[in-house]
Amino acid sequence: MSYAFIQDVPADEKMYHQIRDKLPSEAPAGLVAHIVIKREEGLRYVDVWETEAQWGRFRDECVEPAVSEVLASYGIAHDHSQIAVTEVEVIDTWCGTTADSWPADATPTS
Repeated sequence: MSYAFIQDVPADEKMYHQIRDKLPSEAPAGLVAHIVIKREEGLRYVDVWETEAQWGRFRDECVEPAVSEVLASYGIAHDHSQIAVTEVEVIDTWCGTTADSWPADATPTS
């Protein structure tokens, strides 16, 4: 059974990209989808993993150290009390080509 969550964080795009640059370039084992949505209050992550254990391993070994390093560069403590996480039940996941891989002159169609 898959594991999925929605996580709201008080970060901006610059911080996200700095964190992302510290993560492996290859998708981690178990990742099905990772979507980042810009909101007025910060960012929202929607993640789907094959298992909760795979997410936990990646979070502990890669995400948490990267977040701590980036936040420290801003003089911000890594405080989980400002993060809201909601576990969700996934019915289906359909992943396709990412927008980043579209040719510059291409227009997605519905």
